[in-house]
Amino acid sequence: MNIRLYTSSAGLGMVAAGLLCGVLLSLTAAAEGIPGVPVVDLSGDTSRHVVIATGTESVYQGHPTTLLMPNGKTMFAVWCINHGGFAGPMARSDDGGLSWKRLDDTLPAGFSRHKNCPSIYRMSDPTGKERLWVFSAQPDMPSIMSDDGGEHWTEMKPLGFPCVMTFSSVVALRDGRYLGLYHRRGEKGLEVLQTATRDGGLTWSEPVVVARVEGKDPCEPFAFRAPGGEELCCLMRENTHKGRSLMMFSRDEGGTWTGPVDTPWGLTGDRHMGVYADDGRLVIAFRDKAIGGATLNHFVAWVGTYEDIKAGREGQYRIKLLHSHAGADCGYPGLERLPDGTIVATTYIKYRPGNVKHSVVSTRFTLRETDRLLDQQRAH
Repeated sequence: MNIRLYTSSAGLGMVAAGLLCGVLLSLTAAAEGIPGVPVVDLSGDTSRHVVIATGTESVYQGHPTTLLMPNGKTMFAVWCINHGGFAGPMARSDDGGLSWKRLDDTLPAGFSRHKNCPSIYRMSDPTGKERLWVFSAQPDMPSIMSDDGGEHWTEMKPLGFPCVMTFSSVVALRDGRYLGLYHRRGEKGLEVLQTATRDGGLTWSEPVVVARVEGKDPCEPFAFRAPGGEELCCLMRENTHKGRSLMMFSRDEGGTWTGPVDTPWGLTGDRHMGVYADDGRLVIAFRDKAIGGATLNHFVAWVGTYEDIKAGREGQYRIKLLHSHAGADCGYPGLERLPDGTIVATTYIKYRPGNVKHSVVSTRFTLRETDRLLDQQRAH
């Protein structure tokens, strides 16, 4: 089955009638205690959207992640059926996410018994052999693996790591290892752990706890490297949702981490995922959980610099990517930057009101577009 670029006459009519430029741009009101962070709203522009897997009244498509291959065109997407449900679906795009082909029937039968938020990664071993991996959460972090670029897949033995969620982040280290971060439920709440692999994902070290915060629930870590490569930053969901998200830093390749502290208000959200744009700025997508914000519970992205994060600054602006018709039940993004600068953000979301359940949907944009729209709004 092939999935093509999705538009609807109703949606395009709405854009034409209500959004003269094809995009609505607004600024959040500066409420008491809430930073006045500008918001660019792209959510109504259906010409940007690609529906990878359509929900129905009985089928809920949930929790995708994506992987862009080195050719800058081939993308894979994996997700599960129902909220935290069983894995099984996979799709491939050979045109940068504009069209997709489902691969479910080519995957190992056991994959459909893996459960909760499958995540896809590409890793190489010390000989240069590249493998693709899809890890899931239960039972005890199972996986499937491809050693031929995704043409064929093999079910692998579970890693044996009890978890709530499998790796939400895998980051390459300078010595050739990869660091995988995930979370589990500890005796006093949620805690973040890390483990490392020296052989491209075949074996992993004994996990160690790297974030545990009294009175808070750190989870869903996203680790990435600072410009220049000397430091790692890890953003974390804070699952009590009483304040802001959390962040910590490492200058020894994950050997030690600073104590978790609050992120800037504008980065408060669930399941962060980010990429560097062509000009070095960061684009980080997530489910918005910033208390009091205009885009609370929708699928958003934050735009700013690494220095903004490190200094606790609010960054430049936020983007409302997609509107959730199911409140906070959205997010868990894949985020990829194509060679031409296009950023493809993929999520699960209740895309329309009514009885139809969640779909897996992507939206596309460049910072050149969103910068220009922000300038136009400010000029008025």
